This record gives sequence, structure tokens and C-alpha cells, in this order.
Amino acid sequence: MSFRVLVVDDEPAIRAQLAESLEEAGFAAEVAADGNEALRLAESGAFDLCLSDIRMPSMSGLELLRRLGDVSPETSLILMTAFGGLETAVEALRLGAIDYLIKPFAHDELIAKVRRIADQRRVVRENRNLRRIADTATARQMIASSRAMLDVLEIVDRVASLPSHVLITGESGTGKDVVASAIHKRGNRSNAPFVPINCAAIPEALLESELFGHVKGAFTGAHESKEGLLKTAADGTIFLDELGDMPLAIQAKLLRAIESREIQPVGSTRRIPIQARVLAATNRDLRADIAAGRFREDLYYRLAVVEIRVPPLRERREDIPLLANHFVQKYARELGRPVRGIAREALRLLSGHSWPGNVRELSNAIERAVIFASGEEIEARDLPDLVRAASPRDPEFSRNLREAKIEFERAHILQVIADCGGNKRKAAKLLGLGVTSLYRKLGSPNSGAEPESL
Repeated sequence: MSFRVLVVDDEPAIRAQLAESLEEAGFAAEVAADGNEALRLAESGAFDLCLSDIRMPSMSGLELLRRLGDVSPETSLILMTAFGGLETAVEALRLGAIDYLIKPFAHDELIAKVRRIADQRRVVRENRNLRRIADTATARQMIASSRAMLDVLEIVDRVASLPSHVLITGESGTGKDVVASAIHKRGNRSNAPFVPINCAAIPEALLESELFGHVKGAFTGAHESKEGLLKTAADGTIFLDELGDMPLAIQAKLLRAIESREIQPVGSTRRIPIQARVLAATNRDLRADIAAGRFREDLYYRLAVVEIRVPPLRERREDIPLLANHFVQKYARELGRPVRGIAREALRLLSGHSWPGNVRELSNAIERAVIFASGEEIEARDLPDLVRAASPRDPEFSRNLREAKIEFERAHILQVIADCGGNKRKAAKLLGLGVTSLYRKLGSPNSGAEPESL
């Protein structure tokens, strides 16, 4: 969208010259001979900026400033005045003008001020759009605009209301728990319990009791009977996080419970029916663990009726602006900080970092930045050293020229998408590509398929 400027001056030659300079600099300019005409134009079409003389017949620039706020509150105003009117210009700033120019001034000075305001307005709009998208995505439980995550969302929607068990795989910190929660909340079990358990955080002796329950006196310290989580989940969902760390003995018992739909509490001879659906997640390569004898093959196939791979953040950089703005809102609210958005350079650095810790690392980085931010935007200086050291324009290129070209094109496209707030259609237009070509170029750089040349 063009940055629209309304030039108001009672001198025809001056307003024509100013409009010409603005248009040569790439801005859209319209002119008005006085304040009344300016208000009529502002009522019929939105302007980003009004550039007005202070001394004009019928209506002064100060009066225009007061009335323009009612007609077009989104329009900023710069006042032009002779040196003798400096006190009036200062009063105008107090009343809400964004800046002033003292006549005579160089047109380069004017263009520099307008460009600065246009850049600020663009950042505000981008952050507002990102917050809007993030709010919508949060309501859907998952924040995504990348093709990779939209594919995950499609699978989530397909399996949400089915009784089938699901295995969710992916690196640590990618949001496997969010995917599991989304499956539960979008399905017909959403009103029933969602019971998560981290299989790696509980010792083997206690894990068996947590999952299957125990009777009073089953072991030292069992002063009363306890219902297992597989039973507590009722007809809802039990989420087994870090499944790959579950001991083999408990894997065998879990397999029997899933196949028979019954559990046997520790120390009991009675079997109890269960109805819960099982979702499981792991960051391990279970096939390798099966080959090494660390994981049961039959349990893998029983749970992986549907397998969902959550891609790492480096494979879905288009999601970084959305996630970052979501975390800005979250931590600004929790910490009571006035931060509202992310400056352009900071967003560029965030989009260029490799994020080995994935979404969890991004969340931590934004929380830190919100704490250290001195204004309403996170600046580059507020980011962790590792993120500031990232160079989005200089990816770790392969020594092979063909692969280096592919990696550079991909990195450049991802940066443009980030600059466009995740809007791929807009990014494709800026890159001179069709949307289909853009998606083709975003194919994994390790897939072996060479993207179409830019």
C-alpha cells in the first residue's frame, strides 16, 4: 500500500513543488489549498500523513490539527512554519503534531522526515497484522503460517475426532505438546480430561504406579490406594510425553493395556477397564531404538497408527514473526511491560537465527527481550548475544556451488517472507514470483530437488 501524503498550503507553487518531490520519492501525494479542503479530502479518503502550513487564510494549521484528529485519527501531521513561528510549532507538537519544518527547508530534509514516518507506520502496521494473525491462531491453539505447519494442522483436523492413537515426533522444543493439546481440543473428547505425563521425569518404580495405579500396601509408602492416570483420563486423552524414555518393562505393560483396554493396578489382581485415547510424543528416533533393542516394535506400531512429525523452527521460518509477536504479547502481559511489537532489525535477526532449541528457545529469547526492552518495541540490542550474532543474509553455505545457491535462495525468500509479516502472496509479488513457484523454492534444501532459479 502506498504511503499517502496530503499537502496543504495556500501558495499554489509551494504545494505543487512539495507534491512533486514526494511523488518522485515514491509517495502518493494530493494537495489542498486550505484547511477546509484538506478536511473534505480526509473525510473521503485515508491519508497517512498531512503536511500543512501553519499560517493560512480561513483556518490555521493548528486548527486543522485539532479538527483532523476527529475526521481522520490515523493521519499524522507535520507543520511548516517560518523561523518566527517556532514557538507555535512547539505548541503544535504539544497538541499532537508529529514533527515540524522551518521554512525555508531543503526538500531532502522533508523526504527524510516523511520516509522515517513511513517506516515507523509500516512497522506499526506489520506488528498489528502479526498480532491479529497470532490472536486468531492462538484461538485455534496453534500458531502457524508455514506450509510445513499447515500440513500438520490438516492432519490434526483429520484425526482429532477419531479413536486412533497418534505418535507425535520431532526435535525437543518444537511444540509436540501443543499438537497433542490441539488434537484433544478439536476432537469429540474436548470436554473430557486431557492428562499429560512426562515419562522421562518419573522414576521407573513410580511411573508404573502413576500410569496404572496401585492398591493400599502394594509397596512401602503405599498408605492408600491410587487410581492410575490411564483410568483418571476416563473417556478423554492421556498424553505420554517423552515416550522413548519409557523403560522396557513398562512398555510391555502399556502395550497390554492398550490392546486389552484394561489396566491392572500395582499389587492388585483385579483388571479395570479404560476408555482413554493415547497420544504419545518423542524426540528420539524410535526406529533406531527398536533396532538397538531399546524400544518395543509392537508398541511402536500400536501407537503410530498416525505419525505426525513436527518440523523444527529452522524448517518453518515463516512462523517466526507470528510466534515472536505472540510471545511479546504473552510476556508483556505477564511481566507488566509496555512492549507492543518488534523493530524491523530485531525481527530480521530473529528470522535469521537457526534456533537449535526451537520454539522453546524463541520463547525464552522473547521473554528476555521483553524484560530488557526500554520502549514499546524490542530492538536488536535487547536480544540474546547468540541471536544478535546471527546473519540472515549469510547462511552456512555448503562448499558445493549448486547447494550454496539453493541455500542462499531459500534464505533470501524466507527473509522476504519475514519482512512481509508472513504474507507469502505479498512476498511472492516482491520477489517477482508466482505463489506456486515460491512454494516450490521453499522445498527442503536437503531434499535433493533443485529449486527453480531466480
